[in-house]
Amino acid sequence: MRDALLTHLPALRRYAHGLAGNREEAEDLLQSTLLRAVEHRRQWRGENGRGWLYAIMTNLNRNRLRTRARQPQLQPIDDDFAVPDDVPTPDPLLHNTLMRALDTLSPEARAVLLLVAIEGCAYSDVAEILDMPIGTVMSRLSRARRQLGKLLARKSITSFSNR
Repeated sequence: MRDALLTHLPALRRYAHGLAGNREEAEDLLQSTLLRAVEHRRQWRGENGRGWLYAIMTNLNRNRLRTRARQPQLQPIDDDFAVPDDVPTPDPLLHNTLMRALDTLSPEARAVLLLVAIEGCAYSDVAEILDMPIGTVMSRLSRARRQLGKLLARKSITSFSNR
């Protein structure tokens, strides 16, 4: 179990940062996921550990978002998104632009996009992780890519015209 967790730790950290949008919440989400996995290790059947861990993190994130929606927002939103230490950022401006564009996507669309495009999961695995039909995965991915493309194209036009 320990080896499986360590193997998937970098991917889980990336996914948590993509879902949460800031370092503190991402680290909390990662820690909660690892704790839940250890507490429920008997439920793991020894196959597709990455998918099992992603499903735990996705469900914890859904709970986090539901709780946040019921509570008034008291803290300012952290605009300075930090990247995990083990992931180099080649262009900070591009990174910030991409993270802000990802924040405009719905949580469901963002999860699908992150799992397919960043983590390289198969559509069938994403459908299982997010507990949705494969057709829904494909349509959300298509819409998310289209929306992200439009936002990034608009942003690049705006930033070049401001120079």
